[in-house]
Amino acid sequence: MPVELTPSESTESDTRARSESLPINELFYSLQGEGRLAGVPSVFVRTSGCNLRCWFCDSYHTSWEPTGDWRSVDAILEDIASHDADHVVLTGGEPLLHDAAVPLLERLDDCGYHVTVETNGTIYRDAPIDLASVSPKLASSTPTPDRPPAGTDDAERDDDADPDAVEPWTDRHEERRINLEALADLIDSYDAQLKFVVTGEADLPEITALLDRLRSRTDTPIPNSDVLLMPEGTTREQLDERRNAVAELAMDRGFRYTPRLHVDLWDDAAGR
Repeated sequence: MPVELTPSESTESDTRARSESLPINELFYSLQGEGRLAGVPSVFVRTSGCNLRCWFCDSYHTSWEPTGDWRSVDAILEDIASHDADHVVLTGGEPLLHDAAVPLLERLDDCGYHVTVETNGTIYRDAPIDLASVSPKLASSTPTPDRPPAGTDDAERDDDADPDAVEPWTDRHEERRINLEALADLIDSYDAQLKFVVTGEADLPEITALLDRLRSRTDTPIPNSDVLLMPEGTTREQLDERRNAVAELAMDRGFRYTPRLHVDLWDDAAGR
């Protein structure tokens, strides 16, 4: 069902309940598909809602049309505990949008889980995070009427997308997609990896320039081994077209290449 993230009318009890709960799009057990922990069995907690609107979003139901149910931290923890896993991935959407992400992360830490938070890097939260998987969004992510998002039921890009729905997000996404202060705080506060979705070689100058700016602001070194290039694509067919080229780019620059293991294994199936 659609998630009402900013209700126009709510009681005081509604507001308090939502401050202690999260809009959950899905919670499932699978293998981590990306980054340095690729292949590790993990429970994924996917929140709904995002402050950006990447045209190639692989979680359409968390951004362009957020869906799910509000669930308490206790209920989320109970569901996580039903799976035999030591690793939890809090993802989205943008999970750090939500105040209740902090108590959830604190409770997960108390329970001894290793927790990865997958974030676009525009928001910083002071919370126990074992690995901050930070994916800054490049200019190539910005939606336009000529580059609309994928529809929820479409295997291909939706060429008939309503321009009136996309156009307001063009400037908004572009203004919000990079927050240097939040990125620097995340890198200085947590064990972090920088994971860039790459659509082609044209993305590399922007990645290099952003790394230079970040390295001048952080106290923590950012080695190239913590910079991961990942091919854009939500289906095996799309990855087949790009993975080799992106791997070559990573080798040429001394960065790491990360697969999208879940796509290779299960294509675009939900809950994987």
